[in-house]
Amino acid sequence: MVHGDTGPLDDPVGESLRGHHAHLARRLGRAAGYVPGVATFSTVPADPDPAEWADLARLLGPGELADLFSCPATPPAGWEPVFSLDGLQMIFPADGRTEPEPGIVELGIDDVPDMLDLTGRTRPGPFWPRTHELGAYLGIRENGVLVAMAGERLRPPGWTEISAVCTAPEARGRGHAARLVRALVTRITSRNERPFLHVAGANTSAIALYERLGFVVRKRVTFRGFRTP
Repeated sequence: MVHGDTGPLDDPVGESLRGHHAHLARRLGRAAGYVPGVATFSTVPADPDPAEWADLARLLGPGELADLFSCPATPPAGWEPVFSLDGLQMIFPADGRTEPEPGIVELGIDDVPDMLDLTGRTRPGPFWPRTHELGAYLGIRENGVLVAMAGERLRPPGWTEISAVCTAPEARGRGHAARLVRALVTRITSRNERPFLHVAGANTSAIALYERLGFVVRKRVTFRGFRTP
């Protein structure tokens, strides 16, 4: 039986940086973020005071992106809004089951140029030269060309986020995304963890796919980014 207290999913970035991804974190006081090249996500306490916002600004540097992910706290005046996107947080049921998927390869550092090319063309979300260090990334190649991929991103206790699910336009309609997500679900549940993911609320086709695979909506979230003063 795969378990998973959903509490850590309320602050998945902070929980990941304090735990499984501590080796990829940079910190100043109680402000934290990923090191450059891995992810732009950053975090502050749930009820930050002005000093903690100042720590985050110093940590990131002036004019840098503070990707607060789904953190609900509002920065002080002087932090320029960059984006705001409504989305859903979805979780896989504790008793869900999947089967191994054939024809899928594990991607590593040698595959980074291909991964950056594919995510650059399909834009599944932020993906940087070191993002693959967050967890396992799986792909499907056709005639040697990487045409689909998905991987593990945030890692709050008991959970692993599935992210960067994408398929090249010329390879869509072949079930690649479903196969990759199922393969990751199998990998994650084998560690006695539960899969979760985030999806833009307007991406109805992706939501429908995840629901067919067994994911259910846990809550609505808003992704927000700001420019530091």
